[in-house]
Amino acid sequence: MTANSHGPARLAAVVINPVKSPGNGFRAEFQALCREEGWAEPLWLETTEDDPGAWQARQALESGADVVIAAGGDGTVRCVAEVLAGTGTAMGLIPLGTGNLLARNLGIGVADPIGAARDVLAGADIAVDAVKAHLDHAEDGQLFLVMAGLGYDAAIMANTVDGLKDRVGWLAYVEAGIRHLPGRPVRARIRIDGGPEVRRRIRSVLVGNCGQLMGGVEIFPQARVDDGVLDLVALSPRGRFGWFNVVAGLFGRNQDKNRSVEYLAGKSAEIILDDPQEFQLDGDHFGSGKHLLVTVVPGALTIRTSASRAEAGVLG
Repeated sequence: MTANSHGPARLAAVVINPVKSPGNGFRAEFQALCREEGWAEPLWLETTEDDPGAWQARQALESGADVVIAAGGDGTVRCVAEVLAGTGTAMGLIPLGTGNLLARNLGIGVADPIGAARDVLAGADIAVDAVKAHLDHAEDGQLFLVMAGLGYDAAIMANTVDGLKDRVGWLAYVEAGIRHLPGRPVRARIRIDGGPEVRRRIRSVLVGNCGQLMGGVEIFPQARVDDGVLDLVALSPRGRFGWFNVVAGLFGRNQDKNRSVEYLAGKSAEIILDDPQEFQLDGDHFGSGKHLLVTVVPGALTIRTSASRAEAGVLG
């Protein structure tokens, strides 16, 4: 029995970054898959440099799409999610980027675009958290799904060589990370859920809604995208071998005794810096700032994933 043996055929809208498209035949393959699964002819909405996904997602909603599929990297996913959050309309994922961090955290395969598309069309819905970020007291916050960062990690995102990323994938971020290891710490004040301030000298502060980074690295092992909690880590390397202590604190056994790494968690976090630092959301660079307020929005986004994955509750 097809997905639409009863009632009108459902409509899928694909918001796709054409630069990341897996080939000229992908659109035809997806259209054939829709026919096979009993769906209507899909909407095909390509992003542009000026419109990286938000406008296209609004067009999909206005067209009455039953599911809006973000086909691209984490930037495309974030733009589509920002529009869909709170609407009840499900977002599907066809990971085509370098990081594909949300897909990886949800256990969605990143090497088979048509397989991911089939999971969406024949799948079930799950609810995940989103996070609202306000940089430098901006009135209109921006949504993210995976991770925000101030400092070192954002500098990596801002300075990764695009040509190298095309050739070697996520390893390009490693190259940028090595280049930016030298640097001076900045004084930071961190407040969780409006509580007392934690004062540190940091190189980077990361706020996670998910736990897994590129290369399968689990920087927040306890994080779940549906737990209504933000996970935060402050990185404070000290001395010549400071970054070795950071690595040991992130991945070693004596995390509680390592002052180079400090974990915090709550429903909101305020970070105040003495000096401006680079800022990123889900891998996209957004300039620099001295103040960041982040707040979790539990269950804000509906994700359409495979029925088996939804039933198993595979949420990282």
